[in-house]
Amino acid sequence: MLVTLVTDTVAAQTTDTSADNEQTVEAWGKLGAGLAVGLAGIGAGISQGNIGAAAVGMLAEDPGRFGHAIIFTALPESIVILGLLPLFM
Repeated sequence: MLVTLVTDTVAAQTTDTSADNEQTVEAWGKLGAGLAVGLAGIGAGISQGNIGAAAVGMLAEDPGRFGHAIIFTALPESIVILGLLPLFM
């Protein structure tokens, strides 16, 4: 009877630990996805500012290059979109 009681107690502790591990793994996954999105957004914001300033300077010299300016300004946004991918996986 004592052996059964000890065995059941150990089995219950093992089950609780495995459930806790699953929650911990899920939490770390969400933290990693959040970091990917946040860091991609920060990097894109910094580069967007520099590229935007250069694009305005380029347009001041040659207004015919508006298409190039739009393309260069949109490039950092694609990095943020790629940073969003872990959220959907």
